[in-house]
Amino acid sequence: MPYQSHPSSTANATWQGYLRPDGRKGVRNLVLVVYTVECASFVAHKIAEGEPNTHVIGFSGCYDNAYAIRLMLALARHPNVGAVLSVGLGCEYTQPGRITGVVSESGRPAEHLIIQDAGGTEQSIATGKTITRRLLRLIEDRTPRVEMNVSDLAIGCECGGSDGTSGLAGNPVVGRLFDRLVENGGTAVFEEIVEMIGLKSLLLSRAKNEQTRDQLDHAYDKAMRYCQEVRQYSASPGNFAGGLTTIEEKSMGAFAKSGAMPIEGVIKVSQAPPHPGLWLMDSVPDAHFMQFGYTNPNDTEGLMDLISAGCQIILFVTGRGSVIGSPIAPLIKITGNRQTFERMRGDMDFCAAPVLEGTQTLEQCADDLMRLIIDTASGTPTRPEQLGHREFFIPYKHQDAPPLQMGCRA
Repeated sequence: MPYQSHPSSTANATWQGYLRPDGRKGVRNLVLVVYTVECASFVAHKIAEGEPNTHVIGFSGCYDNAYAIRLMLALARHPNVGAVLSVGLGCEYTQPGRITGVVSESGRPAEHLIIQDAGGTEQSIATGKTITRRLLRLIEDRTPRVEMNVSDLAIGCECGGSDGTSGLAGNPVVGRLFDRLVENGGTAVFEEIVEMIGLKSLLLSRAKNEQTRDQLDHAYDKAMRYCQEVRQYSASPGNFAGGLTTIEEKSMGAFAKSGAMPIEGVIKVSQAPPHPGLWLMDSVPDAHFMQFGYTNPNDTEGLMDLISAGCQIILFVTGRGSVIGSPIAPLIKITGNRQTFERMRGDMDFCAAPVLEGTQTLEQCADDLMRLIIDTASGTPTRPEQLGHREFFIPYKHQDAPPLQMGCRA
């Protein structure tokens, strides 16, 4: 149904964020440790272990992958990241010093460490901890605090472990939340175009203009071809056990998280939306002679894609339940299944089941979710943050670089 404006007290809420040199505002102030090859992952994780506000990401591959490099660079310049330490073994294609150079150009403090030069595991961990602590003190002392409101937020949403309640409550509540966010000048990003199979006409009808319609048409056709080529659609045994029966049925539920606002355009992984509004992220690999697995190998990859677009907070809708988290951006886990919420209270942040139970309207539930988002943006840790969940996955993938004319700021 068309979205109707619904005044909310949260629209005027303000809180203190962190101002970055590029003008973007973060809701966390983190040091990011980036490893550039699997051989450096152990050292990178040990450097961050026990250090406050220090997160880790990395790429396992030793050889060149432009997609992964762009993704890491976008994450290293995310609005929630204040400083970066890049850690490498020394002989991999992706050199830590190059990452440091690009990050430094963004105005963030950045240093790098090469394990072969530092003296091996123990020396590298000790040196890395010294650097990390210095960077953390630096950003704590020098990062300007600035007022934020809803219009400053970019929020991404993914769904996974879906069941029948995901399309009936969890995703529709997020859709109403996204409508509110866009109405108040914020930015909403949704992805999983492989979970829009069968909905092409509905998808195209949401295009803001003819240019966006062409973008959506191309993205949909590419996703369909890819699913046919790999003979894999985004439907799993867990989805069927949760009551879903077809990819089209799952697609209707997944698409509900986009709300009812016009779609501004299509962005690719590592591309920030050029202006506020509702955006679809295309994470499907482009045609290429090398194909590395499926378009969305696991939920954590999709979360990293959304974070790479500059989303300060991520929503994850899961009817069946999930225990994942994410680095860099706080993850809010939402379920429309009362049994899942009660069984996994320690992991789930928000229950949308009252919509199905008839005790709340979509509007009321969206109000509650917006209040939780504002609390999170103000510094209240989500369940995954409290538990220390910071899962990530950066795969080998081929996707052409986002066009500069579409406003790639990341």
